[in-house]
Amino acid sequence: MKTSNPVLSRFGQAAERERAAGYAQPGPYGQPGYPQQYQPHPQQQYATGYDSPVTPATAAPMTLDDVVVKTVTMLAILGGAAAATWVLVPDQLLGAAWLGGAVIGLVLGLVISFSRMANPALVVAYSIIEGVFVGAVSKFFDNRYPGIVLQAVVATFGVFFVMTMLYKARVIRATPKFTKIMVAIMGGLFAAMLINLVLSLFGVNTHLRDGSGLAIVFSLVCIVVASLSFVLNFANIEEGVRMGLPQRYAWTAAFGIVVGLVWLYLEVLRLLSYFQGDD
Repeated sequence: MKTSNPVLSRFGQAAERERAAGYAQPGPYGQPGYPQQYQPHPQQQYATGYDSPVTPATAAPMTLDDVVVKTVTMLAILGGAAAATWVLVPDQLLGAAWLGGAVIGLVLGLVISFSRMANPALVVAYSIIEGVFVGAVSKFFDNRYPGIVLQAVVATFGVFFVMTMLYKARVIRATPKFTKIMVAIMGGLFAAMLINLVLSLFGVNTHLRDGSGLAIVFSLVCIVVASLSFVLNFANIEEGVRMGLPQRYAWTAAFGIVVGLVWLYLEVLRLLSYFQGDD
């Protein structure tokens, strides 16, 4: 079982270990198969009233529907946490909620990304923390530029819908070369944003986030890359389903989509703020 994606490679190895321990390979038409230790004889029948063989309980393989359900669940949790933060956190504490959510969310995101096993509890916790972060950021921007949050939300899901249609039509494909380039660019952007954040703490302005021409170009680049990252997510999901990863890995697939949506939303929100002007 080989794949060009390192994350899927780790998940595939984990899935293989589980199957070796007794989990099943998916059967025809997505139906669960049998563990290696149990292969029923074709003539073996059990009296069930329907004259059909009885199969043991197995770990169901991940499906596209599983990913959709988990993604909607994560977005609902994130949206609920964001709404609660908007309503309950006073303006003077928005900075603390913003910083705390960003730091904890980053740590949880890295743990989930580099973990070899899917952990639904961590993914749900990430949704809550990220919701606090998004809620604090959104309230701050909306207080300064009323209506900007709704514009950013509509634009974000509009871009996501367009990328979904483009991928479904195979206009854009996650080829090995495309994947390598995207991973390199995303790593570079992450490093640039981290360096900019550290320098800003010491009063150094790199002009990446100050509304200047360079800042606008940087945000546009981030928006394009965040949009294209969905192609990698969609390809990972297809490959995961093909590989027969256990159902709980749908949480990890949903995590990837939600991370992309949050990143895209924040970049769109920031870009729109550059054109609002100061009061």
